[in-house]
Amino acid sequence: MELETTKMIAEIHDGIGWVTFNNPERRNAISLEMWRGLGTILEAFQHDETVRVVVMKGAGGKAFVSGADISEFDAHRANAEQKLEYGRISAKANRWLSQLDKPLIAMIQGYCIGGGLATALNADIRFATPDSVFAIPAAKLGLGYDYAGLDVLTSVVGPSRAKDIMLSARFLDAQEAMQMGLVNFVVEGSELEQTVSSYAQMISGNAPLTVKAAKAAINEVVKDESIRDLDRISEMIDECFNSEDYVEGRSAFMAKRKPVFNGR
Repeated sequence: MELETTKMIAEIHDGIGWVTFNNPERRNAISLEMWRGLGTILEAFQHDETVRVVVMKGAGGKAFVSGADISEFDAHRANAEQKLEYGRISAKANRWLSQLDKPLIAMIQGYCIGGGLATALNADIRFATPDSVFAIPAAKLGLGYDYAGLDVLTSVVGPSRAKDIMLSARFLDAQEAMQMGLVNFVVEGSELEQTVSSYAQMISGNAPLTVKAAKAAINEVVKDESIRDLDRISEMIDECFNSEDYVEGRSAFMAKRKPVFNGR
């Protein structure tokens, strides 16, 4: 995929769309051009029927994303007015992070800080290595943290732990992060990519409509009851039962063979 920046890389292999934050000299700190690239990649993967699972990772092995590129703040985020413009540019990426209807996996190695953790929290499943480090150091920078990001954080770890993370601005190791639900799995670095690839392939082999409906339904569960769109979920479930894949799944089960799903 051709992008306007070399600091983001998009690849597709065997039904898996790989998104790489490619700014290793700055521990993959995310810049405005990277926000633009991320939005472009996720939108393309959303509309590409060959992509069934998306995996995000950081280049260099030392960081997933170490936060926003603070070196840009004086030029692009020095006051409230510039913050609005910065938010406008990053909004597309954040919109696709939250609205992507395909499974999204974060493959974390090393630093996952600030905006990096916020990005990873939008993933459905998060893998980390034992040397991974997590934090949101907003309180050490004096900046305000947007409600949307705190909403996601709180829905993942609960209000008490969210307050701990935000008020202390302390660093968490991988084991504590897993204990509080920030990550699902901790895997040795030498095994990380193979483990994530195998997990993504396992999801990719499942019925896409069922996976999509399950993700959508669980996303509704964590919303306030007054804004849940249960009619949409019901329609998605009906689509599963009326699909070719449901016929294929039953046939494969009776024949004791592996099903081949086409997402229709």
